[in-house]
Amino acid sequence: MVDVQAILDGQRLALSRLLSAIENQTPEGQQALADLFPHTGRAHLIGVTGAPGTGKSSLVNQLALHYRKATDPKKVAVVAVDPSSPFTGGAVLGDRIRMTALSGDAGVFIRSMATRGSLGGLGRATAGMVQAFDAAGFEIILIETVGAGQSEVDIARLAHTTLVVEAPGLGDEIQAIKAGILEIADILVVNKSDRPGVESTERALRNMLQLAHPVARVFQHHGEPMAVAAPAQTEETALWIPPIQRTVAADGQGVPELLEHIAAHRAHLEATGELAQRERARLAAELDARLHEALLQRWQTGQQADAYEKTLDQVLARALSPQDAVRQLVNGKKG
Repeated sequence: MVDVQAILDGQRLALSRLLSAIENQTPEGQQALADLFPHTGRAHLIGVTGAPGTGKSSLVNQLALHYRKATDPKKVAVVAVDPSSPFTGGAVLGDRIRMTALSGDAGVFIRSMATRGSLGGLGRATAGMVQAFDAAGFEIILIETVGAGQSEVDIARLAHTTLVVEAPGLGDEIQAIKAGILEIADILVVNKSDRPGVESTERALRNMLQLAHPVARVFQHHGEPMAVAAPAQTEETALWIPPIQRTVAADGQGVPELLEHIAAHRAHLEATGELAQRERARLAAELDARLHEALLQRWQTGQQADAYEKTLDQVLARALSPQDAVRQLVNGKKG
């Protein structure tokens, strides 16, 4: 039995047990989440995503350290979504190995979890864990994804502020825009900026941002370029142009400035009302996912044990199209 009051009181052992129950999808864990839900909605959810090798884990480590060392220290939770072990299905725990500097701080809680085959770089239980941390009083929740490519855009459905991390020398700037990952960025981070090629990486990212968010149009007037600024925008209608911040996560360079960008984005979301819109979209995505799972389970319960396999055999034999197979399975007859 999960002690909900102990979690609200910030007891770490009770929270650890709840997180395990959530990841294992136990009925006790789901009931505890339902009881805790009225106490959520206060934390700032920050997603950190990007290609493997960009230093996401080191950056998350530095972000947590700086939030804890601030004049107004914040309680920080880290959800590190690790790749699943192909043998046990558990998390590889690579991220926790890199975050030893945070150990022993009662104001920081790090939880690694396995994707368990989920696409989007996020495990199915990630949203539940985030809610548990929120209810337990953690003000900043950092969600680091595994770095799996195009499917990483799922982080945008969960986080209020999304950091997309790039690094010089990886040659993936164009690949990033092809994967759609830059489209979800609220802040672009060029990590490992002490490496050669940082200027070209930043230039490529800035050019892509100008294509997506032109702040001025350039015309040729008598052979000379002339910039015409875009119409003025009020605070309520202004678009957020993702800033580009250089960092060196190994020693914390650029991290204080990155925290300022995160705070500015939070203020922008609140001023424009977009924070409420994102929260609505986040909860709608979770509701849809749970509804799909519940409907699938209900459908499976009402089916004969071999109905699905027989229909699949018909599809494999090309005697039935997938569209007709779905109609037959749902309606109990061929549509």
